[in-house]
Amino acid sequence: MGLQERDFFTEKPETRAANYACPRCGRRNDYQVRWVRRTKKDRIPSGADERDRAMYTKLKDYLVRVDDTLTCKTCQRKFDIPSQHSIMFVEDIPTGLPVDDYDE
Repeated sequence: MGLQERDFFTEKPETRAANYACPRCGRRNDYQVRWVRRTKKDRIPSGADERDRAMYTKLKDYLVRVDDTLTCKTCQRKFDIPSQHSIMFVEDIPTGLPVDDYDE
């Protein structure tokens, strides 16, 4: 049986600032969003077969968003974070997260 994807990464929680607009009141604010950074291990774990070795060479560091909803700082109502940025490769992130326009 092959290894799980988590066996190839070390996980570390982190918080990043992001700017979102509340869909109800329309006010734009900065929010702290929780992420898990998955960093590729230096070497392949023991017990890996040929399929695991091929997969290991293709892996990249990435972030997985933990928070799905935020509470508006102005009107105190909850809203969903746009899902197009729930997983991001670390190499594609400039400084911080992209600014999202939340339109429904």
